[in-house]
Amino acid sequence: MLQAMNTGHDGSLTTAHANSPRDCLSRLEVMTLMAGLDLPVQAIREQVCSAVDVIVQQTRFSCGSRRVTHITEVSGMETGVVQLQDVFMFREEGYGADGKVKGRYVATSYIPDFYQDLIRRGIQVNTGIFTARDE
Repeated sequence: MLQAMNTGHDGSLTTAHANSPRDCLSRLEVMTLMAGLDLPVQAIREQVCSAVDVIVQQTRFSCGSRRVTHITEVSGMETGVVQLQDVFMFREEGYGADGKVKGRYVATSYIPDFYQDLIRRGIQVNTGIFTARDE
């Protein structure tokens, strides 16, 4: 998967089972190591960082409902660690009358790199969607 995603062709999509965006990166490392490739962990992390732009985390809550809980950008590497930046998160606010988790999606005020690229190219985009609002 990582080799295919790093061939220079944009537009890959895959799934992985993990409990958080950070755990997803760990799972990708472990799965690569389990494939029998003799690569150092640092090389695997560089491949992951190069291949993965965004992690969309879905969680199943105790009530049985599923929600997207994180939209997180893979923002680079720093001292050998893949850096993550949450863009949007689901904030739980209790349970509804139907017994299902209720909540709302909040922006973190972080503008993802791909939006910054669009802005640098002179493309008009709405960055207001990334503004954290305290409601």
